[in-house]
Amino acid sequence: MDAAAAKQIMDKIIGQVFGYQNPLSLEQFQAKFAFDIRLPQQVYDSTTNEATWASSTNPAKFMTFENTVNKPDGYWERPKRPINSIQDILAYWQETNVMATERYLDSINVMESDDIRNAQNVYRSQDVEASKNIIFCDSIRPGCEYLGASQRCQSSVFSIRVEDSNQVSNSFSVNWSVKIANSFFIQDSANLQDCMFCSHLNSKQFYIANMPFEEEEYKRIKDMVIRWVLTS
Repeated sequence: MDAAAAKQIMDKIIGQVFGYQNPLSLEQFQAKFAFDIRLPQQVYDSTTNEATWASSTNPAKFMTFENTVNKPDGYWERPKRPINSIQDILAYWQETNVMATERYLDSINVMESDDIRNAQNVYRSQDVEASKNIIFCDSIRPGCEYLGASQRCQSSVFSIRVEDSNQVSNSFSVNWSVKIANSFFIQDSANLQDCMFCSHLNSKQFYIANMPFEEEEYKRIKDMVIRWVLTS
């Protein structure tokens, strides 16, 4: 995984969701759509000074996960020393209390990410499990593919800004909803298809702002909305 491969994933997501060629760079996509997503931050390995990526920047010292596991046998052990106070324990602990970064388990093609498990093709994301083709995301659970700028979701594909939702496809800006397809700006809803700016609805199609529309009229307004999202 590199920036060029991440850009290809982003291009594919935008093309699928909006039906237009992607006009954004990776940096523009992050600023426009992932501005409030908790993402890995760049820190530095305390032993090599190489740049690395961590989901938490609170610890004082960092080391890449690869470097921590590749240390020789006995590296992390210390000879016994007297302990007469809590201060002694804390001082000794600081010698080995290094936060591991870029933690990837059973994953491939991962870049600038942390806490990635059983995943592939992941860029600038954290806490991703059993998913693939993920960019600028946090807390992604199994069954997700081609997601951008999303958090706390599961079993969703080809979508952007999905939050606290499941089974979302070909959609943009979906919050606290389930079984949403081909829809934009959905809140607290279920079983919607081809809907926009809807809240608290169930089992509807061609609704805008909770109002029913004919298919052709819906498509005309949808194109206007897409242009607004991509250019505003």
